Amino acid sequence: MTTPLMLAIQAAALWSGLLILLMLVLSGIVVSGRRKHMVSLGDGGVAELAAASRAFGNCAEYATPGMIALLLLAAVGAPAWMIHAVGATLLVGRVAHALGLLLQTGPSLGRVVGMLLTWVALLAAAVGMIGFAVV
Repeated sequence: MTTPLMLAIQAAALWSGLLILLMLVLSGIVVSGRRKHMVSLGDGGVAELAAASRAFGNCAEYATPGMIALLLLAAVGAPAWMIHAVGATLLVGRVAHALGLLLQTGPSLGRVVGMLLTWVALLAAAVGMIGFAVV
């Protein structure tokens, strides 16, 4: 029998796994770009590589606390639907932001939408963790 806690943990694991896969894809893009441009460290002043590095770095900077938040939401008793909502919003936000960096130079709609979705997901997670922790 699957308990509500187990469903919540499974939801956190699903979205964390998908976010990790996204980070691996973005990391692979950086490695590929470094090989292509013969750069062993940093971006070598290559705009395409700088964008790829920031897409990975920004994803890691935001997805990591997001994944911790997903697990903590499960630990404090948040329902699985809430964890799915936060996880899906975070993943869509991170994908949109990465595409905005990789496919366009300068400001882009993907970056704006991606950051807004990421902030919404992290805010919802923060409020949920606080709410479930004090009740």
